[in-house]
This record gives sequence, structure tokens and C-alpha cells, in this order.
Amino acid sequence: MKNRLIPFATFAVAFTGLARTEDFQGSTHPLEYDAAPVRYSSTEPADPISKLAQRIQRGDVKLPWDDAFGYLPGLLDALRIPRSSQMVVFSKTSLQRSYITPKNPRSVYFNDDIYIGFVPGAPVLEVSAVDPKLGAIFYTLDQEKLRKPKFTRSADCLQCHGGLRSLGVPGHILRSVPTDLTGELEGRDEVSDIDQCTPLADRWAGWFVTGRHGAQTHRGNLIGGEDFARQRREPNWRGNLADLRAFFDPSKTLASGSDIVALMVLEHQAHMHNYITRLNFDAQQMLAMYGHIRYLKPQTDAFLRYLLFTEEAPLTAPIEGNPDFVRDFTATGPRDRLGRSLRDLDLRTRLFKYPCSFLLLNPAFDALPAPIRDNILARLHAILTGQDQDPQFAKLAAEDRRAIFEILRETKPSLPDIWRAEK
Repeated sequence: MKNRLIPFATFAVAFTGLARTEDFQGSTHPLEYDAAPVRYSSTEPADPISKLAQRIQRGDVKLPWDDAFGYLPGLLDALRIPRSSQMVVFSKTSLQRSYITPKNPRSVYFNDDIYIGFVPGAPVLEVSAVDPKLGAIFYTLDQEKLRKPKFTRSADCLQCHGGLRSLGVPGHILRSVPTDLTGELEGRDEVSDIDQCTPLADRWAGWFVTGRHGAQTHRGNLIGGEDFARQRREPNWRGNLADLRAFFDPSKTLASGSDIVALMVLEHQAHMHNYITRLNFDAQQMLAMYGHIRYLKPQTDAFLRYLLFTEEAPLTAPIEGNPDFVRDFTATGPRDRLGRSLRDLDLRTRLFKYPCSFLLLNPAFDALPAPIRDNILARLHAILTGQDQDPQFAKLAAEDRRAIFEILRETKPSLPDIWRAEK
């Protein structure tokens, strides 16, 4: 399938030509995912959007229309995406770039598997969802009042979301790139690889950011070269903001703010989903060629480093975001008998209280080919129980290993039997 050169809603960073330390050599090399055995473009997806589309066409679900926001509120409700997840971006990094300015920014909403982009006055909603076997699937939804609105699968998005910037697979990407006063990109100062390993000082150029972060700086809320120059003279002059009324009319967004904690969760989650997709595709191809996955040790090592936050950029001051997002995010997902969850946030020295990704409980991880999934879980068991003393994971404290082990054993039913033995 050939794709036109139109970028989708870009959540991403520029490719530098080198794999990051938490990734693996060759991690940015695009895979042949349209060929066998993956067949990305020709395979019918089973992601949450495709399932919702079927329910709409059957008449089981009706998306209500809102005169100000079109299908956005109804879509968020149907997909159980909290309004508190709202983040606001003013850089022109979307297929609807001509509509985006700092005074008319794009809002992004998300849950564990779905991302929705809304631009006031633009003709479509930008939608992407994670298919457990195919990775990110991209859609548009016309902002036109219809009895049965239809999602259109987009191949155009893969020009940005299917290669160098997303671990070589269909995925989600984040950018921290300065803009001029109109939101046009000034890429010479772009900081690559925005995820949990990126220092806060390098994050969020082109984004609005609300929340408290103390003396730590970031690049959000800075529009044009003069703002960046003043930031160098007066660090945090546009930091620690409670609202964004100084920048644009708040009626242009469904909720208030552009939450710093939501941004941090998104950065972890987007790259983790890309990792799971990359492992899925790599394992399928290795099994088809060789009948085994023994050549994937660098990939699994890198995945485990990211999963366990071994190279996370530390926080040097507490983070305080929207309490509604913290409540909505932490309320989702199972807890063990002590009330602990992998979704519990720390926000003092690191993002999560228990440094292991909550996406280990996601259907996308369970959909990995059995050899690679079982290999990861066996290795993770050895790391958490102290049987594996690999120095890659030396930073993981004993009390964290024990807590993660206990939480997983009680909240992930599909673990291999080795996890059930008392430790």
C-alpha cells in the first residue's frame, strides 16, 4: 500500500540515527510489516475503534453530537477516555496543521489503548488505537453530523508513524520541538527521543503544560525565539502554571489545562506500546524464518530495561498535576490484597511508585507470540526474585523487586506456573 506524504497527529521525536541506550542496535530499522507473516495493511484490525465502529453501524451505539466539539465528547464517553487526560499542543504536527496555532491549539485525550486529537474548526477528529497484534491503527472521523458516523482507516499516517521514529513499526511518537509565533516548527532545536528517559528540561517544546514542578524546568509554554531566550535568563518564567488563559480562549478545549502528569504517563506509554509491537513483529518474523527467537536477546534486554524504568530520568522536585487525572488513571486496573497497583504514582523522585510498566497487564502484551512472551516473563521472574543478577538491572531496589513480584502474581492471571511457587 502506498501512502501519501501527509503526517497524522504526531506525538513524536526526530530520528537521530542512533538507538537510545534503553533501546537496542537497529531498533529504528523499519520492518517489512506489510509482508508475511504480519500483513499489517491487509489484516482486518480488532482494536477498540474497529469494534466501536461495528457497534455504531449495528445501531447498538449512537454518538451524540455537540455543537461546539462535534463527536468529541460522545466519543470520549463511548471509549471511557477521561477528560482529565487532556493535553494541549500548539506545534503544527498534525495532518490538520493549517488549523493549529498557539491561539487555536490541538487537544489530545487518551487511555491505555486509544488516542484522540481534536482541533477547533478542523474537519476531522484524529484517532489512533492499539490493536493487540498489529500495533497502532490510525483513523479519522468526519466532524459532520450524521446518523451513523463512520471511521476511516488512514494509511497516510504511516509516513510518520510507521518507521524510524516509532521503533520501525506502526506506533506513536512524541516531539519536543520549538515553534515560531504561529506554531511552525523550528526543528534545529528539536530534542529527540521523548519518553521516561528524557530529562524534564528537554521535554514539551510545542506543548502547553500545567502543573507544579518546583525548580525543575521544561520547554513547554514557550512560543517563539524570544520566549526561549527569556527562559535562559529567567528559568521557569512560564513554568508551574495553573491554567492557560493567558494563551488562548479556554472554551476551545473540552477540559481545563494540559496536565503535566498526563504528559509523563503518555510518554512512557507510547514508547512501551511501540516496544510491544516491535517484539511482536520481530518474533513473528524470527519464528517464520528460523523457528526460534534466540536472536532476539538484545531486543528483550532493552524491553526489560524500559519495562523496569532502569534508565528513567529522576525527578529532582515533586510533581503536582491535575488530581482528577491522578484519580482517573490510578482507579483503572487491578490491585493486590494490600491495595497496591502498578498504576500507583510516586511523583517525588520518579513517575511510578512501583517501577514496572502497567502495560504488562495490557492485551497487547498477552498477544505476543508465546515464545517471546514466555521468555520475557521467565526472565522477569528471575530478575525480581534475585536469581538473575544482570548489572543492567542493578538499580532496581530489593524492596521494589519484591513489591512488583507480589503485585504481578496477584493481578496478572496469565503468568506461568513458576510465578505461583512461594518465594
